[in-house]
Amino acid sequence: MFRTLPMMALVIIAYNIIVYLTGLSMDTQVTTVTLISGAVWSIDVGDIIVFSGLVLLFLELISSTQTNASTIINHALSMLVLLVALVEFIVLPEFGNSTFFALVMLALFDVVAGFTVTITAARRDFTVGE
Repeated sequence: MFRTLPMMALVIIAYNIIVYLTGLSMDTQVTTVTLISGAVWSIDVGDIIVFSGLVLLFLELISSTQTNASTIINHALSMLVLLVALVEFIVLPEFGNSTFFALVMLALFDVVAGFTVTITAARRDFTVGE
């Protein structure tokens, strides 16, 4: 069951938990890092959420190279995650910001790239014997 859960759902769930249970803003500063150049990089909650989403999207794309029944279920659930995230972005004021829009875009990329990679991998598997 866990293999069929879209990883982008974890980021969307984490965002919901942060907004509704902790009350933190996405602009809440977590830490700062002083770079060699002397510039100070400020990392906030929204940055960490988006960075986590990028890592999970990469892992999701790797898993989409498999062609089995759980992959198809994962793609269907990814579409559902995208739909829920899009509705939250449009309807709920706490989600109407650039951080959550970036998560919606990551969910969209997950759906499009997942289907594309799976179809390409399936074609490769079927054309090997030709």
